Amino acid sequence: MKKSLKKVLTLALVLLLVACNSGESTTAPETEENKQITIGAIQFVEHPALDNATKGFKDALADNGFVEGENLTIDYHNAQADQSNCETIANKFVNANVDLIFANATPAAQAVAAKTSDIPIIITSVTDPESAGLVKSNSLPETNVSGTSDLTPVKEQIDLLLQLVPEAKTIGVMYTGSEENSIFQANIANEYIESLGLTYVEATVSDSNAIQQVTESLIGKVDALYIPTDNLLAEGMANVAQVTNNNGLPVVVGEGGMTKNGGLGTYGIDYYNLGYLAGEMAAKVLNGEDISKMPIGYLPAEECELTINKTVMEQLDISIEEDILSKAIIVD
Repeated sequence: MKKSLKKVLTLALVLLLVACNSGESTTAPETEENKQITIGAIQFVEHPALDNATKGFKDALADNGFVEGENLTIDYHNAQADQSNCETIANKFVNANVDLIFANATPAAQAVAAKTSDIPIIITSVTDPESAGLVKSNSLPETNVSGTSDLTPVKEQIDLLLQLVPEAKTIGVMYTGSEENSIFQANIANEYIESLGLTYVEATVSDSNAIQQVTESLIGKVDALYIPTDNLLAEGMANVAQVTNNNGLPVVVGEGGMTKNGGLGTYGIDYYNLGYLAGEMAAKVLNGEDISKMPIGYLPAEECELTINKTVMEQLDISIEEDILSKAIIVD
């Protein structure tokens, strides 16, 4: 009787152990091949240039084996041009200890870089990371930050303005006074305009509510207007164009998306390609490359694109030589 009871108890114990084991997860242990990656992505504001850079970033990651919904999660946030939002989003990423942070535009990049020196940060749409305090030098970052610069060919853009408006003697340079990338470009423009024996008039805005008033203040004072790549003015370009186009003032801008919202033209970089290059750099970091030794990336000059808004050209009664138009991307 005792032996039978012992056998029953032994069998019960075996069955219990089997049942317990069957309840354990059958998920394969995480390896380098199936590791789940989380990227925190912060974009300062929505406008075509930054949107295209973010898309390029995601596409490059996918092309390099990091695919959303498979082995990658991207926690995307738009800061809506609010610096306090940037701070909140940056804190969220650091507290979550994400594997990598993608920061699109200078204010977003500065916010996250101030919060962590450990999590690798890939930036894009930052004109001069060195002067923005993000890296020790653009050629050798020596920090947890690297990425791509959207430094546009400012001098060539001024040359384009003079091709389109050859009679211009006084050129307005309009930008956001608190944006490091805009200040950097404006200084290049001002020096170049002076070197050509022409006069520049600076006009700065502080927020979106000031755009119309500042633009109106330039009417009658300048022959043409130059606006570099500037997040606030890119977002508010339609407000600028409403004033300038109605008053016959030509505007050459820093990037193609601004022409779609009323700028006359530009000679600039492709932000999708810029973001794609940043995505390729992110893939290298995720695969173990040392970000602190990764130089800031630039698009080659031959990738710059001439863009002309034909509707604005006709509205301002500007004649453009056919050889220029034949090389341009035409938008309406």
